[in-house]
Amino acid sequence: MKYSIIVVLLVGLSCQQEKTVLEPKTQVSNADKVLHEMATTYLFPLPENAMDEAHPYRAALVNLGKELYYEKVISKDKSVSCNTCHPLESYGVNDTPLSKGVGGHLGDRNSPTTYNAALHLAQFWDGRAKDVEAQVEGPLLNPKEMAMSSKAEVVHRLQQMPKYLALFAQAYPHEKTIKYPQIAQAIGAFERTLMTPSRLDEYLEGHLDVLSEKEKQGLKKMLDFGCIPCHSGAAMGGALYQKFGLFDNYQRFTKSNKHDVGKLAITQEESDRDVFKVPSLRNITKTAPYFHDGSVKKLEDAVRIMGNVQLGRALTEQDVEDIIAFLAVSADWTKKTDGTK
Repeated sequence: MKYSIIVVLLVGLSCQQEKTVLEPKTQVSNADKVLHEMATTYLFPLPENAMDEAHPYRAALVNLGKELYYEKVISKDKSVSCNTCHPLESYGVNDTPLSKGVGGHLGDRNSPTTYNAALHLAQFWDGRAKDVEAQVEGPLLNPKEMAMSSKAEVVHRLQQMPKYLALFAQAYPHEKTIKYPQIAQAIGAFERTLMTPSRLDEYLEGHLDVLSEKEKQGLKKMLDFGCIPCHSGAAMGGALYQKFGLFDNYQRFTKSNKHDVGKLAITQEESDRDVFKVPSLRNITKTAPYFHDGSVKKLEDAVRIMGNVQLGRALTEQDVEDIIAFLAVSADWTKKTDGTK
């Protein structure tokens, strides 16, 4: 629900230019048709995967990436895997403000879900990695996460395991040895398959009867209040950056323990102070705690805070209830995702 008038107008116009509005497939009222048309100006159904021309689908690479995602051997004390901080069995999050890495060290920010993350314009809260492949390389060598001593050590450990010699040979048949960049390529390929189609996608595709009246009220309020233009696209977010605290200091409401300056730490540009990537709202009812530092435990509190600091608006109890009802729709999956075709 991060919002500024200028950004919203620009994003809205861009979406209208790029997106063909899907026609309703059921007999509905004119009001429902108008709501659907407004929604599909900003929100798109999920694709089957996030593969593109530079990252084509290869089953052997995805299968290798899936094995590596769960592999703890590539952490210093063999206790941490990607799935430790981003457990796929619980919507890609581990329900703690900050994740624990090797030796119990806490990370600096809340670990976001890996589901649908490959659709984002960049990775990490500050966007410092251009894609999921680039993101993978960070935790492996981060002393607070998997804490491996070097790229060579990561490769060496995998080379000692016959299973991985076979899997890498299948994924890279023309390579004689395992190479470090291949690890990130493989895990990234797997993450590009982690899509979570839901009732929301059925609605966006034109099946207007799948939403209840309460859920439609929540959607309408998110559009009317200005939440959706920032939480837009197929992922309902991850498509742009925004200052956290447009109308008020967010720390007054989140009670955060420390002040995180956001993208400023990366760019050294004062205009990036308190700027973060807009998070995805897909599965948000299942991915507590909230915000970059995991400082807020309950979604209803997070929604109220967003109203205050991003919209300059005090949301009523009914507003919050309706909005959460709509947000829950994206967590009502219509297909189990396991990362393989």
